[in-house]
Formats: sequence, structure tokens, C-alpha cells
Amino acid sequence: MFKLNSALLMGVMMNTTLWANPIDQIRPDAPELATYGTYPIGVRTLEVTHTNQLDILALNDSGEQRYYDRPLTLEVWYPTDHQANARGRYEHVYLRDGKTQVTLTGKAQRNVEPADTETAFPLIIISHGYPGNRFLLSHLGENLASKGYVVVSIDHTDSTYHDKSAFASTLVNRPLDQMFVLNKMDKLSKKAGHFLEGLVDANQTGLIGYSMGAYGAVISAGAGVTQKSIDYSWGAPQNALSIHKSGSESHQRLMDPRLKAVIAFAPWGKNYEFWDNKSLAGISIPVMFVAGSDDDVSGYENGVKSIYEGSVNTDRYLLTYHFANHNAGAPMPAPQESWEYNKELGFAPFEHYADAVWDSVRMNNIAQHFSTAFMDVYLKQKIDKLEYLNLVPNSVDGTHHLDDKQQPLENHTYWKGFPARSAKGLSLNFQKGAEN
Repeated sequence: MFKLNSALLMGVMMNTTLWANPIDQIRPDAPELATYGTYPIGVRTLEVTHTNQLDILALNDSGEQRYYDRPLTLEVWYPTDHQANARGRYEHVYLRDGKTQVTLTGKAQRNVEPADTETAFPLIIISHGYPGNRFLLSHLGENLASKGYVVVSIDHTDSTYHDKSAFASTLVNRPLDQMFVLNKMDKLSKKAGHFLEGLVDANQTGLIGYSMGAYGAVISAGAGVTQKSIDYSWGAPQNALSIHKSGSESHQRLMDPRLKAVIAFAPWGKNYEFWDNKSLAGISIPVMFVAGSDDDVSGYENGVKSIYEGSVNTDRYLLTYHFANHNAGAPMPAPQESWEYNKELGFAPFEHYADAVWDSVRMNNIAQHFSTAFMDVYLKQKIDKLEYLNLVPNSVDGTHHLDDKQQPLENHTYWKGFPARSAKGLSLNFQKGAEN
């Protein structure tokens, strides 16, 4: 009996290790489009350099400006033909404390060959918060790659858990990093012999940002910042943020016609007047804003919802997780090692990933569902996916009526793709742009 129990215990321990910190969980009640697609997934890490960039951290009262070559680490997920026979692993991933390293598991296989395809895949760029890292939204990276996208997630220098520096660098560099990566991925897709050769259609690019990544995405989408935000004493020194000023030539140069759609999770900045209605009117590409109604970091009424309402010249959506805070939908489930209280931080890193009300996997599945529908419509022109976006605004108002064959009856208004009783706590608002 003792030997049997020991063997069972060893099996449980091995299984726990094997499945530790999974980023690819799909709940039984997940909405339809949350499930993984038909492509197996490959993943590779790239090191790139954005040359001759203003060194924000070196600015001082003397007015001297220094320039440097800015390093960026990228995680690239892509469709492959390689059939996995084991769990994928992400080693040495930093937690919020910037010191503890953990292993994540998922479906992607490291360094396998990309899919043999005659048609390039649309590009999606992922941009994390402050601080964060390229794995924070990895659940979306894997999920979307399995559906025929090349997805690249950025480690933003000066803004990751292990190299967090002055906030000013994030304020200035975030949109610059995003557009540089778009250009870099386009160039690599045309480089003979590179694994990305012929794989990326950068002319159909989407951008997904969270918190400060979403701040950058709003700027990249067309909303330059206000003079008030440029002048903040706690912001970027020496007028450095003026490069993104609304109406400026430098901000206009940042705009890229290859960027076709943006998903902004909890964009920070409107609650500090980084935009006003005039600057938000500059957004002309479709945006899906995602927010928790109780977000006390980016704000809801005076924050994310206000950005949504002010973006009057584009078609836009506002997906709200009611009673959720700042972490609504974007961060991966909290790694097991993050549950322990951290004395230096003054809290368990768990709080950085999780929500007090909502289950993280449920939030992720909902985000995967709507991200798939939104990107399929605006990057792949799959107009049929609009059925998953044209919904009664408040999920509680939807009624569930199916016939004996589980087909919707005329009075069925429940959210498309959601099993009965599973859409509670959500709302999805839509406004059409004035210029459309």
C-alpha cells in the first residue's frame, strides 16, 4: 500500500510540475471563439535594436541630449505544421518582483519551423504595462497565433519587471517601440532565409496594448497628447513628450497606414488629461476598448469609457467587465510562485495579475473570444464574425431561446457564442464613427 501511494504521489507531483503555470486554459463555459484554432504554434525569441534613440533617462538640467541604441526583446508566436507531442515551456520568466524566475507552460513549441504557406499571415503586436514583460499577455499570443496570425510581444526596455526605470522612458518610448516593431517585422518578412520570410503580412497589422501598452496604442492609433501632459513636472523632462503632441508633425509621422485595428485594455492616461476630445478625434482606425468598471488605476468613467466616448471619428467598442479592477482580461493567470507574500513589494505578486472578483481564466477566455472576433473582422475581413460583436449592450438583457436542435429561435438575443447563463457581468457597447 505504501509503495502504491508513493507512486501515486510521485505521479501527482510530476503532473503538477508538467502543467505548472499554464497560460492556455480554456474553461468548459468559455465562449465559442476562445478555443484554440487549427494551427499548431511555434515560438521564437528575437533580439532587435532601435538605433539612435533619445536616451530619456540621461536627460538632465543642462539640456544635453544623448542618443543610444535601444535594445528590445521580442517573443514571436506563429503558425506551424509541427505537431506537438509535449507541453511547451517558457523558462526563466520574471515575476512582478523582478527577481523571481518561473516556468510557464503552454501549447507553443520552441524554434520549430513555421507553417508552409502561400499566403502571409496578418501581424498582431502585443505591448505590456508598466512594469510588465512580453509574457504578461502570452495567453493571447498563443491563442491568436493558432488562428492564423503572427503575434509579436515586446519587452519594453526600462519598463519590464527586472529593468524598471523612470516612468518618463515609458511615456515617450512606448508608441515608438510599437511602430518600430511593426517596421522590423515587415523587414524581416522580406529578408531571404529568415524564418519570418514570406510569413508576415504587415499591411494588415493589429496592436493589442494593456495599461501603458494601451496608452501607447492610443497614441499609435492617432490620438496625440495634450500640452498639459507634456508640461507635467513628474512626466518626461525637457519637453521630450512633445514628440507625441496632438497635431505635431512628429506625431503625424508616427501614424502608419499598415496599422488597421487596435485593442486597448485599460489604457492609462485620460484620468490625467493626457488626451482631450480634440486629440481623441484623431483616432481613425477601429478600436476595441476593454475595461473593468472598478478600475482604480486608469479610471473608468473619467478614464477608459471617456476615451471610448471621445474617439468620435472611428468605429469603436467598449467591453466592460463589471466590478473588475485594472487587471480585466489582459494578464495571464497568476503563476503559482506569485501567491507568496513579498516583503520588498509589500504585497503578494499575485495581486499584479489577478482580480478580487473575477476568475483570471474566465477573463482571459472572454478576451480571447472578443479579440478573435475583432481581429478577424478588421484584419481578415471576415464579416461573418460581426455576429459576435453585434450584441445587445448589456448581457443580462439577452434572452436564451433555442429549439430542440439547439438552433436559435426568433426571440433568441443571448450573446452569440456564449453558453446559457455564462455571459453575466459583461456589457459591450458600440458607436459608429462620424467619418464612417
